[in-house]
Amino acid sequence: MENVKWPQGKKSAVMFSFDLDGDIIWQNMSADEPNAKKLIRARSIGQYGPNRCVDMILDLLNKYKVKATFYVPGYVAEHNPEVVKRIHAEGHEIGNHGYTHERLVEKSVEEQREIIVKTQKIIKELTGETPVGFRTPSGDWHVKTPALLSELGFEYSSSMRGDDIPYYTVLDGEESDLIEIPSKWELDDYVAQAYSVYPAEPAGLDRISCYRNVQDNDLREFEGYYERGLCIAYLMHPQISGAPGRNLVLEELLKTITSREDVWVATGSEIARYWRSAYPKKN
Repeated sequence: MENVKWPQGKKSAVMFSFDLDGDIIWQNMSADEPNAKKLIRARSIGQYGPNRCVDMILDLLNKYKVKATFYVPGYVAEHNPEVVKRIHAEGHEIGNHGYTHERLVEKSVEEQREIIVKTQKIIKELTGETPVGFRTPSGDWHVKTPALLSELGFEYSSSMRGDDIPYYTVLDGEESDLIEIPSKWELDDYVAQAYSVYPAEPAGLDRISCYRNVQDNDLREFEGYYERGLCIAYLMHPQISGAPGRNLVLEELLKTITSREDVWVATGSEIARYWRSAYPKKN
């Protein structure tokens, strides 16, 4: 699609999103380890996200008057209710991110339904609002997941990688009402900067990328999307980008992007609703 039109004649769109995974991913990774429940040091890395990093990120977002989308597993919401309430109270969007960060590709449709509905209820009880956005945990989902999301009334997903503008998800050969807002691995802070107590993947790489290089990559990607009038969706994690040093990387990104008057910075639901009104389905 050429010459995408954005609200108020803006040139491009930006979505800041944060996966508030807490320590559940570390629990999952160490589940098969001996004495897994005693691996407290590893789990504390994830707990650092809701305990400290969310506050630092929210302060930055408020400083630059940016509203973001936080995708939260139900388990994390249950164990950090005040954090979820603060995110919502400050005007940010909260989306569904599974219950225990499950790989949906390994679940049956009914198991997926149970997981998604459970988290919907938890977030509704905490915020008074039912999430309309979904991000699949670990970047994988079952071939039937999009149809299930559509059936459950979700307005959009931000899970796939195959484009740089929103699009209608095709179900049974036809465009559905479910809009996809794709991100990219190179826009995911976890890929570059998550220190792991487990072997580096692939073997031989530094466990944490140089902060200067990550900042440069993020800014160059923005410039590329901006020049072409596209929609860039940054995919971050509080336990990563909320740490003090990396928080400075995030601030530089926020400062640069918000200085452009012709950039539309929006939440996932705002982007999906605009796309639906500006670019109706073909069928």
